[in-house]
Amino acid sequence: MLIVEVEVMSVERLSPSFVRVELGAAELADFGVDGQRYDQRIKLVLPHPSTGRMASVTGGDESWTATWLDLPVEERGHMRTYTIRDVRGAGAGTTIVVDIVLHHEGGPAGPGSTWAAAAAPGDRVVMVAPRRGSPFGGIEFDPAPDAELLMAADETAVPAVCAVLEQLPSTAIGAVFMEVPTARDILDVRGPENVSITWLPRGREPLGRRLHDAVVAHLGIPVAGVDVALDEVDPDLWETPSYSSSGEEISPARAVGHDLDGLYAWIAGESRVVTGLRRHLVSGLHIDRSQVAFMGYWRRGVAMRS
Repeated sequence: MLIVEVEVMSVERLSPSFVRVELGAAELADFGVDGQRYDQRIKLVLPHPSTGRMASVTGGDESWTATWLDLPVEERGHMRTYTIRDVRGAGAGTTIVVDIVLHHEGGPAGPGSTWAAAAAPGDRVVMVAPRRGSPFGGIEFDPAPDAELLMAADETAVPAVCAVLEQLPSTAIGAVFMEVPTARDILDVRGPENVSITWLPRGREPLGRRLHDAVVAHLGIPVAGVDVALDEVDPDLWETPSYSSSGEEISPARAVGHDLDGLYAWIAGESRVVTGLRRHLVSGLHIDRSQVAFMGYWRRGVAMRS
């Protein structure tokens, strides 16, 4: 992996809820992944909010993250995970672009949002990212070549969906639904001709309601209503065709005999909302677990750890 101190090269306010930060360093010449980046995740280690002290990258190796996490919180500051929105340039001029949500649901701003809102060219931050030719992980989008796509996201997963859309082959088919706080947060993104993109400005609606209803209507198969109690939400919700945060055994794919056998669903956002959609698809519609990736990017009222 790459563990490198990077510099803020540019900052662009995209909308009320999104800011785009471009990060560069000569060491990013070694950045790379095998195949498409899709929803590739990286980590940013923010300067300490009180002292401004940077995490040291000296001698950074595979054990660096664990060593950093072992430090007392008051010493190490905060680490946050973001999707690579774009990669620009080449060689020592390579830059990595991340789009960061500035706020959601009117709650207190977290450390990532606070840092991004004040970021300016010349600021510095530590990045943990893939190094070309070395295993890193962090890509979950993995449909079969002929799958019909379904992607659903709240604002925290919008950068990942937009990154995927711009990398899809022209032959891709499917539908994308993105819920954002306001109509002013609708971003200019393009995808293949046969992948529909639906933006869902939330306004005064409860978080996730428009997203849930849009996905249910799109699938068009009625099932009993889904209600998710707060104590039923896994704060570490992360379910992919090859991994289950709950330890659920993942069996080989099986056909269920309806029109959704060829579907691939990628759903990310607030954990309670994602849990409701997971139940609708897996428990209600009996879509095979091998066809879905459900990721809780955040949980309302709970501070993110990394």
